Amino acid sequence: MALMSSAQLGFILLVATASLLEVSEAKTIVVGGSKGWRFGFNYTDWALKNSPFYINDELVFKYDPPRKTNSGYSVYLLPNLWSYITCDFRKAKILASETQGKGRGFKVALNQWRPYYFASGKKDGYNCKKGHMKLFAVPLPRWNY
Repeated sequence: MALMSSAQLGFILLVATASLLEVSEAKTIVVGGSKGWRFGFNYTDWALKNSPFYINDELVFKYDPPRKTNSGYSVYLLPNLWSYITCDFRKAKILASETQGKGRGFKVALNQWRPYYFASGKKDGYNCKKGHMKLFAVPLPRWNY
């Protein structure tokens, strides 16, 4: 009986391991749940209760367009933790305007393993500072064993 070479044994171990590992499906998560993206909601608390988030999950920001009772919301991607903490939008990138959150909302894919800092940038950061309209997520790899 012939013995297996180390290359053949390595290949068999690789195939066996790969069959045990299965990347699970990404999820679509509405930010704020049924409350959506709105002024005065604690998104830090919501994120802690709804985490962890995983790579390729989609966050959906749903919010009403501007009207008499609200000045309108938006979604910005802030560049770093300090910008997030201080609600500094100088180097932020707008992802969704005041009208893009209506209906099915605006989707953001968490497609990299890195921190994502989101905030509403209306009125020079008032929604972020006073309305707590900020959220950060660090998606993790998802594996099923």
